[in-house]
Amino acid sequence: MSTSEKLSTQLQKILAGDAWYGSPVYTIIEGISFEAAYEKPQNSVHNIAEIVLHMIAWTEEVMDRMNGLPSGIPTSGDWPLTGAPDEQKWQNYVEDLKLVNVNLIGIIQNFPEEQWNEPTADERNRELGTGVTFEELINGLIQHHIYHSGQIALLNRILGFH
Repeated sequence: MSTSEKLSTQLQKILAGDAWYGSPVYTIIEGISFEAAYEKPQNSVHNIAEIVLHMIAWTEEVMDRMNGLPSGIPTSGDWPLTGAPDEQKWQNYVEDLKLVNVNLIGIIQNFPEEQWNEPTADERNRELGTGVTFEELINGLIQHHIYHSGQIALLNRILGFH
């Protein structure tokens, strides 16, 4: 199995497949009500909608890096603002997360095999996740998705919407 096949399969599993750790990302997010998405529990830094926008932003940043652009903070920001609560916006965020990941999977599937172990064009910066190989970049995003979907599931439970 090629690296592209392996990484796209792993990403698809954690998004919508049979993730070994439990519910995949989309199952968790699709179970979130509009009310829960915008509610922020006491002492919480972010609400669920903010976390989903953060996941979208970083998926877009990873796509930019895969396409040879210099690394940085996502163009929409690290933690984009959600604006006023809006049920249609929430549904759009869920669909946007799916769309950016479909686009990323396409990039992964078409990425040249010989370039997976090459470093991205940037110096190592742990906070920005730069200076790693392209394979490490995708594995890092997979971990990022899992981490934040766990946060979302916990916030939903804390809010009593489980």
